[in-house]
Formats: sequence, C-alpha cells, structure tokens
Amino acid sequence: MKNLDPISHVMTANLKTVSIDQKLSTVRKMMAENQIHHIPVVNDQKLAGLISATDILKLNIKFAETDNKSIDELMDQQYTVEQVMQKNLVTINIKDSVRKAAYLLSNGLFHSLPVIDDDRNLIGIITSTDLIKYLAKSY
Repeated sequence: MKNLDPISHVMTANLKTVSIDQKLSTVRKMMAENQIHHIPVVNDQKLAGLISATDILKLNIKFAETDNKSIDELMDQQYTVEQVMQKNLVTINIKDSVRKAAYLLSNGLFHSLPVIDDDRNLIGIITSTDLIKYLAKSY
C-alpha cells in the first residue's frame, strides 16, 4: 500500500543546511539561488532549528524600502540565525511512513518536516510540495 511507503521514498536527502553561526544574508542567498523555502539549521549534524522563507520575509518587510545589499547588512547586524530560526519543530523519523508525513503536514501550520534518525541526526526533509509530487506520480 503506497501510503505505508517509507518516508525515504519522498524526502529530499541532499540538503542545503546552515549552522547557527552563519549570517542571515547567506541563508537568504541560499534560498534565492537554490529556489528552496526551508533550510535546516544544524549543530554538529544534529538538527537545531529551521529557517523558512517566511521567516526571512518577515525581516525583509521591516526593511521594505531598502535595497537587497542594505537589507542583508541590516539583517546581519540586527539578527542571528539562532534568533530567527524555528526551534520547536515537528519532525519525522526516517522509519516512519508517507502516511504519517501526510497526516503531520495536513494537521500543522507548517509546510516541511525535517527527517531525523533515532539520534536526532538530520537525514533529510519532506515538504508539502514533495508529498504532492509523490501523490501525483502514485495516482
């Protein structure tokens, strides 16, 4: 049954990640250059948090009448990755099913689930878009 397929069939495994000590301008550029909306924050391969495009957009709105270079400088001066990242994350274990991912994503106010192993090491990420693409191929 497809909805019991392992999460590894759907998740993105080759992730772009950032560390807590990186600059927010680096995060913003990574998102723009790679057309991604969620970047896990890691500390020694352990999941520490997640920054979404919405988190960055909230900061950009504060500096709305400024050019991108100035926005980057202002963000880097006023905020750290740790201050902006989401810390209380809903995650999914690599052993879990697509069904569980669908349940979590459909009942939450978020669009991504970091995929971790039993030691909380980051293995991948599954987004609402990943799940929709998987379902489109399956049916």
